[in-house]
Order: sequence, then structure tokens, then C-alpha cells
Amino acid sequence: MENILVAGAHGTTGKKIINLLSESQYFKPIAMVRAEEQIPFFKSKNVETVLANLEHDVSPAFETPIDKVIFAAGSGGKKVIEVDQEGAKKLIDASKKNNIRKFVMLSSMGADNPESVSELQDYLKAKQNADNHLKKSGLNYTIVRPGTLTNGELHNKIALEEKLNKQGEISRNDVAQTLVRTLNDDVANKATFEIIKGDTLIADALDKVSRIEAP
Repeated sequence: MENILVAGAHGTTGKKIINLLSESQYFKPIAMVRAEEQIPFFKSKNVETVLANLEHDVSPAFETPIDKVIFAAGSGGKKVIEVDQEGAKKLIDASKKNNIRKFVMLSSMGADNPESVSELQDYLKAKQNADNHLKKSGLNYTIVRPGTLTNGELHNKIALEEKLNKQGEISRNDVAQTLVRTLNDDVANKATFEIIKGDTLIADALDKVSRIEAP
């Protein structure tokens, strides 16, 4: 089984990712948490944890051998530079140093062109900078840019394009499912795409991405 480090494991989407990984026969989740008081939640689920803070030194996250990383952390708009940008860049650099095989980034629709929106420009610019850092890192990666996140049920169907050219919502359950599926070695390598709720099964949508040769 591959060890998957999940940054932002204690967040709403992060917990869904952990649950999916725990049910997988291929992946073992390693929950990265920033505070001691977050550890018992995962211990009760028999999920291994590592204590590391994106605002400080992230090297303790790799004391357990890590195969792949999912970055699902977010500042909630409070520390966009410290967490969403610099924290992500720190984890990317540490991942490269530790030879991880794939880095899956939870980004955001609009991160390709922050100036085009009237709200959240600082957040989207931070996400853009983090995404660009990942693309230039030399790591294998998948960058997933969902629309507005909701707490709806798993729909298991999405609309996926490199650029959708329309706004939309998507449940955190569907986002988590998409992120976990991109961990597979033959899925969406060196790919960046947007997703919202749609009519195509997640597996079929990702299969289409995987057939497109990365630049």
C-alpha cells in the first residue's frame, strides 16, 4: 500500500479524503495535522498522524516514508499568503526533497486568472502562485480546480475541462472522490483541470484527461 500524506486532513474536505483512503486497498492515509488536539480524532479511526504546521517547518511530515501527497489545506481566507501560498510551496519543496511520486493539489476555479473576478482576488492569486510553483517543481502532479464547494451528497458525476468557461457548484464529497482517484499512477499526470457538478462519471471524466498527453 502507498502512504498518502493529506495536508489539511482535519478540514471538512480533508476528513472526507481520509475516509476514502481508509477504505482503499491501495492507499494508506497519513493525516497531517497542525495541533496536538487534532490527533485523537484520527487515532479513534486508526489513522496514523504526523504533526507539522504549514506556517513553520513541514519536514516532520516526512519522517514516515511518503509515496504521494494530497494538499487539501486552506486558511479560510485568514492567512492566504502564509498557508495557501507559502505553506503549499513549502510542502511542494519538501515533497521534491523526499522524492514523492505524485502531488495532488486542491486548487480553485479562478486560480488561472485571479484578476477576472471581483472577490477573493488575494486568495486566488495565492492559489495561482502555489499552482505555478508545483508546475515548475519537476514533480508529477495533478491540479484540481473545483467550483463553489457545497456540503451536498456524493453525486459521482462531474463536468471536467481544462477550462469550463462557466461557474458552478460541486460537493466536497465529489471533490474528495476526484482527488483520491487522481492518485493512481495512470490518471491525470501533469494535468490541470476544473470541475463542477455534471453528468459524466468521475472515472470516465478522468479517463479522458489521462488520454491527453501532458505538455
